[in-house]
Amino acid sequence: MTMLQRYGAGPDQIDAMLTDDLRANFMVEGLFRPGEIGFCYTHYDRMIVGAAVPTDQPLAFGDGADVGTPHFFDAREMGIANLGAAGWIEIDGTRHALANRDALYIGRGARAVRLGSDDAAKPARFYMNSVPAGADIPHRLIPRAEAKAVEFGVKEKCNHRRLRMYIHPEVAPSCLLLMGITDLAEQSVWNTMPPHLHERRMEAYCYFDLSEEDRVFHLMGRPDNTRHLVVADSDIVLSPSWSIHMGAGTGPYGFVWGMTGENQAYSDVDPVAIKELR
Repeated sequence: MTMLQRYGAGPDQIDAMLTDDLRANFMVEGLFRPGEIGFCYTHYDRMIVGAAVPTDQPLAFGDGADVGTPHFFDAREMGIANLGAAGWIEIDGTRHALANRDALYIGRGARAVRLGSDDAAKPARFYMNSVPAGADIPHRLIPRAEAKAVEFGVKEKCNHRRLRMYIHPEVAPSCLLLMGITDLAEQSVWNTMPPHLHERRMEAYCYFDLSEEDRVFHLMGRPDNTRHLVVADSDIVLSPSWSIHMGAGTGPYGFVWGMTGENQAYSDVDPVAIKELR
């Protein structure tokens, strides 16, 4: 298991950043590796993003050395989304089966987590968001069918998409974590339109289901001072509270969004008109 670090940057720093600097501060690449678990500890509201791709042997974690506690979940909660083939996750010996686009909430107090794939040749691809938690909330499996689906956008503007809320007060409660999956409609390319800010929450995007030759152009920065990141399949973008977050793809894709901060009010956002972007 590896634990990378991202220390964070402010809006006054991006003017001096070249492409590699932007990627080093606001992206996490290469976490999805067959037969391994990888994490990245971000200093944006102390969210940890992670990935596990179990093949012929299960993968496990639970030690808290990297977060300063005896166990990983002593003061943390986590959401795990399966972006691959069928697999399973055990929490302290209790097994949960996850199909593609199913999710699992792990509450504070878990001790040992094991992750496995039903078929090593077609492995599960587990994507993880973990944030500090101050309440004990039961673990819960959230199948795709139980997520709350909401339609956004219109096909005429190429931004029609379906957002599914998994870890959300209206579906499966948590302490501070929100998590869901957005899929774009056929022939739509734009996500999160119009863009917005939420000063009281940070967000992480994990882009997935891109073909090898396709990319997403993710826009970030202050509305009057934007930058872009070129994102491939399974890349993760960290969006601090001061930044917009939106993107367009050269082909089909989906993304997992995870948020944490002062509240869980999904509508606590400040919209930004397209004409105001610079």
